[in-house]
Amino acid sequence: MGVRLNEARESRGKSVTRTARTALCATGVLLAAMLPLPVAAHAADASGRTAWSSSTYVSTDAVVYPIRAGGTAKVKFILSTSNTQPSTTSVTVRYVTQAGTATPNKDYLPLSGLLTFPVGSASGTAKTVDVPTIRERAAEPAETIPLKLTVHGAVPPATSPTVVLNAHGLPYLNARLPVRERVADLLARMSLQEKAGQMTQAERGSIINPGDIASYALGSVFAGGGSAPTPNTPKGWARMVDGLQVRTRATRFQIPVIFGDDAIHGHGHLSGATIMPHNIGLGATRDPQLVQRTGEVTAAELRATGSPWVLGPCLCVSRDERWGRSYESFGEDPKLVQSMETIIQGLQGRSDGRDLSHPDKVLATAKHFVGDGGTAFGSSANGTYTIDQGVTTVTRRELHDIHLAPFETAVKRGVGAIMPSYSSLRIVGDGKGATKMHLRGDLINGTLKTSMGFKGFVVSDWEALEQLSGDYASRVRSVVNAGVDMMMTPYSYRTFAARLVSTVKAGQISKKRIDEAVSRILTQKFRLGLFEHPYADTSKASAIGSPAHRSIARQAAAESQVLLKNADGMLPLKRSQRVYVAGSNAADIGNQSGGWTIAWQGSSGNIIPGTTILQGMREVGAKVTYSQKASASTDGYDVGVVVVGETPYAEGVGDVGNNGHSLQLSAADKAAVDRVCAAMKCAVVIVSGRPQLIGDRLKKIDALVAAWLPGSEGAGVADVLYGKRPFTGRLPVTWPRSTSQLPINVGDSSYSPQFPYGWGLTTLAAPPRASLGTLKELRAQAAVAERSGTNSSGRALVARAQLIVERKVGERMTEAVAKPFAEAAHQLEARQYSRAVDKLIEAYEAI
Repeated sequence: MGVRLNEARESRGKSVTRTARTALCATGVLLAAMLPLPVAAHAADASGRTAWSSSTYVSTDAVVYPIRAGGTAKVKFILSTSNTQPSTTSVTVRYVTQAGTATPNKDYLPLSGLLTFPVGSASGTAKTVDVPTIRERAAEPAETIPLKLTVHGAVPPATSPTVVLNAHGLPYLNARLPVRERVADLLARMSLQEKAGQMTQAERGSIINPGDIASYALGSVFAGGGSAPTPNTPKGWARMVDGLQVRTRATRFQIPVIFGDDAIHGHGHLSGATIMPHNIGLGATRDPQLVQRTGEVTAAELRATGSPWVLGPCLCVSRDERWGRSYESFGEDPKLVQSMETIIQGLQGRSDGRDLSHPDKVLATAKHFVGDGGTAFGSSANGTYTIDQGVTTVTRRELHDIHLAPFETAVKRGVGAIMPSYSSLRIVGDGKGATKMHLRGDLINGTLKTSMGFKGFVVSDWEALEQLSGDYASRVRSVVNAGVDMMMTPYSYRTFAARLVSTVKAGQISKKRIDEAVSRILTQKFRLGLFEHPYADTSKASAIGSPAHRSIARQAAAESQVLLKNADGMLPLKRSQRVYVAGSNAADIGNQSGGWTIAWQGSSGNIIPGTTILQGMREVGAKVTYSQKASASTDGYDVGVVVVGETPYAEGVGDVGNNGHSLQLSAADKAAVDRVCAAMKCAVVIVSGRPQLIGDRLKKIDALVAAWLPGSEGAGVADVLYGKRPFTGRLPVTWPRSTSQLPINVGDSSYSPQFPYGWGLTTLAAPPRASLGTLKELRAQAAVAERSGTNSSGRALVARAQLIVERKVGERMTEAVAKPFAEAAHQLEARQYSRAVDKLIEAYEAI
């Protein structure tokens, strides 16, 4: 996604809902937002002027009361005072059923009456009105019975309650029918306005009038960056989502909204959630099974708060570390990105979608289609951004091999949604020039939907329409005709829905195209089981942030650590050593979590529960002293550990350039490194979303670790520092010597980095002493493994060969070594094991 909530403001349900009735009482945050501020009840004083007494108001426990035909709705009226004292005036509530879509004496018995709350009624006093309905056997859509209220002596509810007779007997409501039949039946019943609503997505905080959910038949609501309910708790999220869903009960067909969230490294907006390492760290693990487990945790924590849809993962192939979103990528090699797409199964379950309705699975969104990781530095025209949302220039072969390949894999894995990129694409020789991806019908309709056979729906990025030229109607026409099925219109959802309808009526968008889009959206809603269970199932909410979930995050953090240098085997540390810890990122959980944590941009400080790296070291180790700026005396210590790196950022705000970001360490971090490493043997741990330039100090450093952004479990970093787990991570991107080399990637004709793609020393075992003959034997064994398809054996053989080369290289890295070493890592991910060893032999002979 792009411009986020913070920036915009500044420049199935068996546990929670149990029955529809209890869900009504869970409207929580949304209902509270609809209530007026208490206004004082009043009476005339002796002079005839209004005299104000205690503030008093009347509310109802819900605004929508869905029931089965023949049931009785119980509408509860609640008297409250702002000071919680008994009322000082008599309050009356006159109620009468009004004409809605239900028919009096056929669907319900007309009702009127008067409730009285006498003077002295306690704040919180409640009285209930029963609204009986008549059983109806014929199949029907939902029908409404509004209640008109006249309140004296108190402020009335902001919205009068509505009783709803649930839709019943219609084929689309039959869960035993195939999804395609249910979709076809529902689609045939819908009006154009209702279809337009399904194609419209609003941001949760922008819905000033909650009734808009029903009035515009909104298909989706999402939480933008930094957007969260109050309180920001699992219960708060569930009540908020249920408040949205209960509003859909007042529509004809009661189509549930699909709520989405940018949970790109765990349920990052939720305080207390398990925060995983960002994707760049997961890419370093080279552990697809572990990555799948991280997706499972994220899905379980999302669904337990009522969110059935995640706007991730990012399948971008990051080609320039100056990009502010580079940490959202699994790496620079499309083969590596493809191998990490097991996360889709972690989120969704099996590729045929049969698991989506489970209470611990969510719909995944592959983004950003296509080429956002290849934008050129300086090509962005978005404010202070330098690379994000810029232009990607590629040949058709490069487009397919680098940027489209991960999406082909995602489609085969059954990903449910795909989001186009903000960026523009220029394909050499196609004559189109640089064209915004949201307008590339040749790729969305053509390549994605037709050639790849994508069956899910395409959702736009945040306010993507606003980035296009032309009048609003032409933008709507162009984007929808290009193949975008759902429009993310955070604040302009009313305008979009209305303009979409008028554009179709004008013949500029075909009804067939609308039906295709809505069919895709409805299909995923049916597969998610939202029609049967629209409300949050919080039965597993206790697992959010649980030790079991944090254990997986801790393992992921540990496996993501890449040991770049380890002179004289300095690492792992020993518990008996006296360790001097310094640096800006040793004790800052906000910094180690990065962007998309609570807030869009993230923030420094104690923003989430978890363990910092320092806390982890104190837990795993023993004799640890901390001085952030290394200002305390350095005398008397055996080793030093300096934890340095970046502060949080997200998207283009983090681009290197105009917003103050660079690939250099801060002056304070450099000073801490210099002071500690001059006084004792030292290890430098870099906490960052991308490589940092460290070459000028590399000779002074005994051990160097790329920690990436490990998330909430800093103890995972400590685990490898102290040898509780071995270092096994490998670079998911090339580590440059200088910015002048950028962009630099595996496969480049000129390639001389500080550390090549795939580099990563290990403390798992002593590096093997071997010869060229040993490597040739490994090549022969790798060829056998490749032919037999025994991938685990093939990977193990290549890994051994890598260690042999790394041992011989030491610190004598040259282009002749780096280039084939990186290419071997690429061949490994391509499962070309014998070729990988061939490249490693080439590197070995060049040392």
